[in-house]
Amino acid sequence: MKTVIVASKNPVKVQAAREGFTRMFPGETFSFQAQPAPSEVSDQPFTSAETLRGAYNRARNARSLSPQGDYWIGIEGGVDQAPEGELVAFAWVVILSGNQVGKGQTGVLFLPLRVAELVHQGEELGKADDIVFGRTNSKQENGAVGLLTGNVIDRATFYEQAVILALIPFRNPELY
Repeated sequence: MKTVIVASKNPVKVQAAREGFTRMFPGETFSFQAQPAPSEVSDQPFTSAETLRGAYNRARNARSLSPQGDYWIGIEGGVDQAPEGELVAFAWVVILSGNQVGKGQTGVLFLPLRVAELVHQGEELGKADDIVFGRTNSKQENGAVGLLTGNVIDRATFYEQAVILALIPFRNPELY
């Protein structure tokens, strides 16, 4: 059994990792362990580059904290300005193994004006969502994507696809 170290205690991120690995490697058995690890970026990353760096740092730091794993996965949500000035939300996933790196990104969703204003004023996206939607700790549940789609896509499902994309090099090592 291989061990996957998830660089977070957030149950949404652990679930996304579990689902992504299970779907990409249905014949294998994995153990999943939560290991909070610092991103070394802003609490609310504000560019794609900063968000990717945060995901990579989480995976790398989780590997340092829990070297007994076979895979280390960092998931970092962020926001960025769209070309027309609107604010979009997304996440980057970085997966490390002994000798390989995989990266994947979610799709993007355009944030409502009120949420974007709060983020521009310094609130983290999760807190801004809680304020606008009258919720508590939505980032450990359905997140912005779940709130805005009526849970047609929740945060775990949103991240799961990026986990799958980040696993492509591990499924096809001869190509990478």
